[in-house]
Amino acid sequence: MLSAEIKDKYELVVGLEVHAQLLTKSKMYATDSTEYGNLPNTHISVLTLGHPGTLPKVNRKAVEFAVKMGLACNSQITRKNIFARKNYFYPDLPKGYQITQDKDPICVGGEVPVSLSDGTKKSIALTRIHMEEDAGKSMHLAGEVDTLVDFNRAGVPLIEIVSEPDIRSSEEAYAYLVEIKKLVRYLDICDGNMEEGSLRCDANISVRIRGEKEYGKKVEVKNMNSFRNVSRAIEYEYERQIELIEKGVEIISETRTFDATTGTTASMRTKEDLNDYRYFPEPDLSPVVVSEEWLESIKVSMPSLPRELHHKFVNEFGLPEYDAGVLTDSKEIALYFEGLCKLTKNYKAASNLMMGPVKSYLNELTLHISDFPISPERLAQLISLIDEGKVNFSVATQKIYPVMLKEREQSPLTIAQNLNLIQESDEGSLLPIIESVLAENEAKVAEYRSGKKGLMGMFMGQVMKKSHGKADPKVATKLLAEILDN
Repeated sequence: MLSAEIKDKYELVVGLEVHAQLLTKSKMYATDSTEYGNLPNTHISVLTLGHPGTLPKVNRKAVEFAVKMGLACNSQITRKNIFARKNYFYPDLPKGYQITQDKDPICVGGEVPVSLSDGTKKSIALTRIHMEEDAGKSMHLAGEVDTLVDFNRAGVPLIEIVSEPDIRSSEEAYAYLVEIKKLVRYLDICDGNMEEGSLRCDANISVRIRGEKEYGKKVEVKNMNSFRNVSRAIEYEYERQIELIEKGVEIISETRTFDATTGTTASMRTKEDLNDYRYFPEPDLSPVVVSEEWLESIKVSMPSLPRELHHKFVNEFGLPEYDAGVLTDSKEIALYFEGLCKLTKNYKAASNLMMGPVKSYLNELTLHISDFPISPERLAQLISLIDEGKVNFSVATQKIYPVMLKEREQSPLTIAQNLNLIQESDEGSLLPIIESVLAENEAKVAEYRSGKKGLMGMFMGQVMKKSHGKADPKVATKLLAEILDN
């Protein structure tokens, strides 16, 4: 283990390359299906396999999705897009080359704002976002010496989101990936599922003495299938590289793989020489021009983004930062909540319901918010019962809400009436109950009047018990205080 003193001498420098598989129905340059999970080599054609004489055609929807991501990240959108051939041999690359973008990515620059656990806010700059096609998938079955190849994934459209080396901790990397996942899901351009490979991340990691301007030699780490594993790989590489430098050993620029079982990285291949991909303009594809009209139509179709909703929830609805963060974590939850807030002004009660009973119900049954049986209108009616003093929050969530989940037609008021849960707010009805409680506790009343004000809670507990939980706490507390203090 490195001492904190030694680690503090060095600064971590990380840049991330994120591949997001786009949610188009067909492939980037062919009409083959992109559906996941089908039998191997069933979504292929002569175009996917690169047979001689075939001509690719750009998927218009994929271009729109790439532009949406660029707009969401405040990138500059390239109007004239030229595709390129990237030549290299790999068993799961059927054409022997990949159609991608080289010098003219569709999105240039941009940024992704992140929030850290201590409240720090930072923007991670982007270098570029470009379009390309995916490779197939090599499969190594246990006990088999041969490698099998499934080309279903070959040609599936991707965007590659390349950050600047702006990331300075594993926490920043994690927060950045969370924001990328949020963005692609809000935009409906990628499902963000790392386990299925629709969101993949490579990390370029180096270290340097704090205060130095020049970057150290970077190491690329691949094969990380979760955000947590990206963080673990970065932490491991940070310490491994510092140890080597402290021992006087030169860092080798290489590609390494991450082992999730051991939490370590291992060398795959060196990168001392730049790969000669022999890029040249794709001769079978004309440039794709993003016209002013097309760009404007994409801008009009843009949904509310997580940071915009977060800002709205904090500044317009007056919610704490924590609440806004939880509620905007999922697009569907955020939109349900936004719809609920059009029907009630008690935004905090709405937030408490969403973050408590609603999310618990969804998580317990592994349901999507679209499967939630209570409409925003009925939930707003429940909040109205609380606001009007007819029930308190605990009765609303513990007794009325469970019935609402089952009885989907009954209003919260009807349920409360049927269960005899409506709070007693009439002072004339509450006064005899309070007087009875005080008469039964004369010694405690004397103690209260001698200065033990903490006994108010005990009196309220007795009032609630005698009223079978139906006493309005605000009215009962006011009456108690008036009688005890006079």
